[in-house]
Amino acid sequence: MLQEKILSLIEGKEMEALKSALLDVENVEILHAFNDLSSEEQVIVFRLLKKDSALDLFEQLDTDQQYNLLRSFTDERTIEFVNELAPDDRVKLLDELPATVAKKLLNSLSPEERAATNVLMGYAPETAGRIMTTEYISLKKEMTVSEASERVRRQAKDKETIYTLYITDDAKELDGVISLKELFLAKSDAKIGDIMSQKAIHVSTDTDREEVAKLLKELDLLAMPVVDKENRLVGIVTIDDAMDILEDEATEDLFTQAGLVANSEAKRSEVLIRGSLWSIWKVRLPFLFLMIGGGMLAAIVMEGFEEVLESVAAVAFFIPLIMDMGGSVGTQSSTLFTRGVALGHIDIKHFLRQFLKEVGVGVSLGVVIGILSGIFAAWWTGMPMLGVAIGLALVATMTLAALLGFLVPYVLIRLKLDQAAGSAPVITTIKDISGLLIYFAFVSLFLGNLLY
Repeated sequence: MLQEKILSLIEGKEMEALKSALLDVENVEILHAFNDLSSEEQVIVFRLLKKDSALDLFEQLDTDQQYNLLRSFTDERTIEFVNELAPDDRVKLLDELPATVAKKLLNSLSPEERAATNVLMGYAPETAGRIMTTEYISLKKEMTVSEASERVRRQAKDKETIYTLYITDDAKELDGVISLKELFLAKSDAKIGDIMSQKAIHVSTDTDREEVAKLLKELDLLAMPVVDKENRLVGIVTIDDAMDILEDEATEDLFTQAGLVANSEAKRSEVLIRGSLWSIWKVRLPFLFLMIGGGMLAAIVMEGFEEVLESVAAVAFFIPLIMDMGGSVGTQSSTLFTRGVALGHIDIKHFLRQFLKEVGVGVSLGVVIGILSGIFAAWWTGMPMLGVAIGLALVATMTLAALLGFLVPYVLIRLKLDQAAGSAPVITTIKDISGLLIYFAFVSLFLGNLLY
């Protein structure tokens, strides 16, 4: 496995061996292994890659990873690397970087690259103009196939894609398209205007980027030409960018359905994993203080039933069972809810239907566990009514726990609070107090003649 090999060579400080090993590996394998490495290990691997491989890998990373790598470069190396990025990838990176860093990098670009970047940044966010690349090959109708082929050979190295070629007139208006295959199969003296397709499907610079991506996927195209208001060709959107957009939009839709914003969730997660001790405390301590209060209230509840516990000592034996079963069901339900929302299996718009189903599941689980536990308790203690009380208490407590497992994270999401940190403490607090009240209520109801 590549990741294990990389870690072994880094641990042994065998950098030359690692560099040689990476030469024989496809970029897609490096990408898969790269994503599972620590930030420090990623920097080491990245510095050992060949320049072309490093650039290709960099363009496939998310912005956080890109920024982390850039910070490990010298200023000179950073400027050189950003200069070599495709304009659309460069704009995507600059959009996500801190403003001061983005401005510094933009000013450091070569005049040509700065001009290409500024063109894209002049378009509105989330549009075709913002995500298109200006690295395409255009031809003229008057060219022969031989002349066009020579132009492709000269420019191919500097262009993002050459599989589709675009034909424009003197005013740069889009006249047609031709594939690279069609060009190479045509006779060398044939005119481009005679063999091109005049039905050039295109979008405008202000077309929504998701619409462009869906169109590319539906039409099975490798690239989509983008024109301005005067029908002049100004760029193309490639299929790799389209797939990234569709993936981003799908993720955003899932979070939106859950009442979340993907970026805010990512920031919350980053705070809880990488933040300072104080920032972690601010998120987690309030919910733990809530648990302390709940624990105190639970103790007060038990004190109120002290005489019950003194009259029938066996009642105390089953308190852990009531508490633990409720806690387990609550944890299961909240985990299922969170995972279901993240995977799109739970639609927040139809929450009531799914909520009622989970309550039904809680009732069914409670009935099964309640019957078995009640029978055992009655046999073990020799008190059938205590078995009934325990059985009914489990049904009620487990149903309530399932209810809370769905309801609490849903409410926290709606309140824009961190449900990952808050669900378990809130559920535990409510469930512990209510579970004790339910249990002692049934004990008092069915064992009243034995009490006091």
